[in-house]
Amino acid sequence: MSAVHWPLAVRVAARIAGRYPLEDSYHFALLQRQAPGLVSRAAELAAQETRLSWLAEPRVDVVTRAEWCRANVATFERLLAPVEAKLAAAGSALGRRLSGRLLAAESGALVGILARRVLGQYELVVPTGNGGGDTVMLVGGNLLAMERLHEFRPAEFRLWVALHECTHRLQFTGVPWLGPHFLDLVSRLVESSAAEPGRVARLAGEVRAAAREGRPLIDETGLMGLLATPEQRGLIDEAQALMSVLEGHGHVIMDRIGGRLLVSQHRMSRVLKARRRDPRWSTFLRLTGLEMKMKQYEMGERFMHAVERQGGFEAIDRLWERARNLPTLDEIRHPSRWLERVA
Repeated sequence: MSAVHWPLAVRVAARIAGRYPLEDSYHFALLQRQAPGLVSRAAELAAQETRLSWLAEPRVDVVTRAEWCRANVATFERLLAPVEAKLAAAGSALGRRLSGRLLAAESGALVGILARRVLGQYELVVPTGNGGGDTVMLVGGNLLAMERLHEFRPAEFRLWVALHECTHRLQFTGVPWLGPHFLDLVSRLVESSAAEPGRVARLAGEVRAAAREGRPLIDETGLMGLLATPEQRGLIDEAQALMSVLEGHGHVIMDRIGGRLLVSQHRMSRVLKARRRDPRWSTFLRLTGLEMKMKQYEMGERFMHAVERQGGFEAIDRLWERARNLPTLDEIRHPSRWLERVA
């Protein structure tokens, strides 16, 4: 029996995500019919720009917010199976049930809030033997809402979002070692979640140090970073560096292609960047660690542009040669150090 009540997580997520009014309309149905063609065109453009190989064809889904929630909770369930095994072996039966429902409610709430904002996603193949994965998803209600709120040209906005997700798929299908490397990093993060002896004393020391130095106790890694052991902090930094590279590369490619082909690209880019910096989200982002996610876009873009300025666009290809060519978090912040190391 699962230690985490995953059906509860799905219900909580769907309730918080809500339902966009046009999900049952012809607008949504039209987007579903257009999506395979949009992804096919975006894939061709992104493959030419990145010089990475587009292998086979992914599944293309236009999903509701509730469907996106179910897909992501299912991914959490697969990836967090080792943590569940530890929970199942700890404490009393009543304690396990309560902690399982609490974790489910927390996970569901986070997924539900994100489901109201995410526009698209590339779902990586997770080797579980039960199918799924290798899917380009577009969250139809959120795309329609953005188009109406900001009066975007639907054909341009949809292609632009598809470019970003297709670039992510190219990263994982065109770079053979990247998928296993990513999944290994996730696995190490999950496996390192054992209880840490003396955690309370360590946290008390960090509270005093933060007050003494005049810095916030919770940084962009959120509560996860605050509670992490030194080993976990190293893994979090490694994950942040990798995601910054992937997100930055995705944004540079979509903006580069969009700047040539889409009349409204600059306005779309400006609106989405302002949306990520919305001050109404600041406390939530910091507590959940999603502030780190928002910074990944900006850090990654700055890194890519700096590498291109100093070494030419061809220098970016060095990223995909082998795992040890990936930049550290320090090199993301100082691109010249990465160029010196890999050049």
